[in-house]
Amino acid sequence: MAIHDAASGIRIGINPISWSNDDLPALGGETPLSTALSEGQAIGYQGFELNGKFPKDAKGVGDVLRPYGLALVSGWYSAQLARRSVAEEIDAIASHVQLLKENGASVLVYGEVADAIQGRRIPLVERPRFHTQAQWLEYAGKLTELARFTLAQGVRLAYHHHMGAYIESPADIDRLMELTGPEVSLLFDSGHCYMGGGEPLAVLRKHIGRVCHVHFKDVRAAVVQLARNNLWSFPDCIVNGTFTVPGDGDIDFAALLDELLDADYQGWLVVEAEQDPAVAPSYFYVKKGFDTLSALLAQAQQRRTGA
Repeated sequence: MAIHDAASGIRIGINPISWSNDDLPALGGETPLSTALSEGQAIGYQGFELNGKFPKDAKGVGDVLRPYGLALVSGWYSAQLARRSVAEEIDAIASHVQLLKENGASVLVYGEVADAIQGRRIPLVERPRFHTQAQWLEYAGKLTELARFTLAQGVRLAYHHHMGAYIESPADIDRLMELTGPEVSLLFDSGHCYMGGGEPLAVLRKHIGRVCHVHFKDVRAAVVQLARNNLWSFPDCIVNGTFTVPGDGDIDFAALLDELLDADYQGWLVVEAEQDPAVAPSYFYVKKGFDTLSALLAQAQQRRTGA
């Protein structure tokens, strides 16, 4: 049964990465999209984010989701604003914004991939960085202008802090939020936050006013430590089990959820975990993530109503 916390406006969605990985196609590459959609629907998820197996046009996306009664939650956009002009990025992003809008999605997952190493076997410590205030100001200004464009189309830009990219650490997030306008919102990803050196609750609490989209990804803390000690790449992290679904790792999702509810968060909780489905069977883990968040939502609601 689908769970929707009507009082809070929160819905639980899923990213298809648990079935097949776009960055590492060997992980679940043989699994058809229909398997992900049917299993996700059966478990109780209300919506899906896009991945590479979805059609690339708005009508095609709607036609794929409609038979399952699933909503389009959002979709990743690979941006290169760190290397392109705002005009070039607007030209590149416009069709994606339209696809989301026509299918009822109000947020866009913005991933900066210029110079990023997230899909390459390069140690994460070698990720790109802005080294001067001038670089930060230029990027933040362009990002604010781009976000103003997407917002004018009815789609809010949700900036995804991400391992192997320019915005990875809590300090990066702080600076980006400080220098950008309110048009730029934040996608809070619990797993990337932890792996990037942050304490998820502290980071969420600090930036809750800018958060418009949430990825709930768990981590195995012992594996995170191995990743840091051994200078792993992001693909190394994935194949060695750094990430998992809520309820299977070491992040306190009850505390994160309470923070979101206290702030009257209205949006999606998206279960996302980069794992090898041959090692972490998709259905089992996707169901575990859903059951965990559903139970936490119910418990939180009971505490608030005194029931």
